[in-house]
Amino acid sequence: MHYGLFRQIPLEEGKDIPETVSFVREYILSHPDILEDPDKIVEGWGWDHTAWPEGRFPTAADLDADPIIRGRPIMLRSKDGHGTWVSGRVLDSIQPIPHKVEGGSIIRNEDGEAVGVFLDNAQLLMDDPVLTDLDYERRFSVTVQDAHRHGLTSLHDAKSDFQMIDFFKRKAREGLPIRVYAMTNYDDGEQYWGNLTPPIMLNSDHSSVRAVSNLLVMLYEPYYDNPTTNGFMRVSEKTLNRVIPWFLRDGWQVNVHAIAALSGVNVSALRPRLEHAQIMADVDIKRVGKIGVIASVQPTHVIDDMWYAEDRLGPERIKGLYAFRSLLDAGARLTLGSDFPVETMNPLAGFYAALTRVSLDGRSPHGPGGWFPEQRLTPLEALRGMTIEPAHASFTDDVLGSLEPGKHADFVVLSQNIMEIPVTSIMDTKILATVIDGIPVYGQI
Repeated sequence: MHYGLFRQIPLEEGKDIPETVSFVREYILSHPDILEDPDKIVEGWGWDHTAWPEGRFPTAADLDADPIIRGRPIMLRSKDGHGTWVSGRVLDSIQPIPHKVEGGSIIRNEDGEAVGVFLDNAQLLMDDPVLTDLDYERRFSVTVQDAHRHGLTSLHDAKSDFQMIDFFKRKAREGLPIRVYAMTNYDDGEQYWGNLTPPIMLNSDHSSVRAVSNLLVMLYEPYYDNPTTNGFMRVSEKTLNRVIPWFLRDGWQVNVHAIAALSGVNVSALRPRLEHAQIMADVDIKRVGKIGVIASVQPTHVIDDMWYAEDRLGPERIKGLYAFRSLLDAGARLTLGSDFPVETMNPLAGFYAALTRVSLDGRSPHGPGGWFPEQRLTPLEALRGMTIEPAHASFTDDVLGSLEPGKHADFVVLSQNIMEIPVTSIMDTKILATVIDGIPVYGQI
């Protein structure tokens, strides 16, 4: 669903703040129902202030400078999903704004006033807009069309709320056009519900809900370039230690950035996921393999982050960043994803990044051989990471993830053999057909 929101307004294409604001203006002007209703919340996803020449966060004043936008409620999520940029009307609606938010940050000007950007848990100061079935339908339709076009037969959604899951259930009555493994969220302070809502396993309607997910963005040690902060804990350590055993006890897969110490629970049978598994100490890499945790990683993050990561983490900790080979060698199960809409949906880009660890034009901070080339994957390891391993991570490896008797006929037809061609030709590969249950949903066989 967030990808559908990402495709709504092309915020990622904005070369600077004024151009990005102009995309919001054009979206309003091109939708009469929004133009004629100044109270309708306008949402978007994809802005990236680090790509702009202004060298600063955007502000509510930047949005309100446009007469078409001024006075309207605007909420725009950043490309990485960790920030929300709002208009003056939204800013006024959440007054008084607290001085501090645990696990979040409020961007302020020199006078200490909130300018209109809220990071991490500070985003919770604004209520999410209530979406209609039409909103869901539009976003889901765009997502499915693009997924089929890129050769995807199954999606793992790590941020599905219960309203979204209800939409999937209603869609399932007419048949979901793609398989969905939904992970719902647990927020700090929320009443525990894992014993009240049973997990839903894969059935004929292509849907599963068996995982609970939440995020941490905190380092063991401060950032190398900003020793005053370790980042934010989106959920407190106390809460994690309390609820993770409960969710596992009640049959839920847990998808977090930390693993609690458990007793009386077969951890590997419940297949807990370490989402991103971005930066890990050697001792944690070994522990992941020992206790049966799934490392769910996104190779395209490697070729984006490699240009600035060492500045943030320093020359020693950087060695544990995106250490795919080390994780495999330690015995971890490695699932490869994309994290779209943060990165491209195209799985070929992830396959390429896993094999090369260089940019699409063949560069890296360590030269054309790749950034920490010893962490590269083989074609077979990368292919498994995009097929049987995600099936294992979603408890569907008995029916999905490989082509063999008794399993669903989900597969993709490519224009060339990516297992044998030079890596420089991988991104030239075309999707000729995407097939689900033996029926082409894109292209033709």
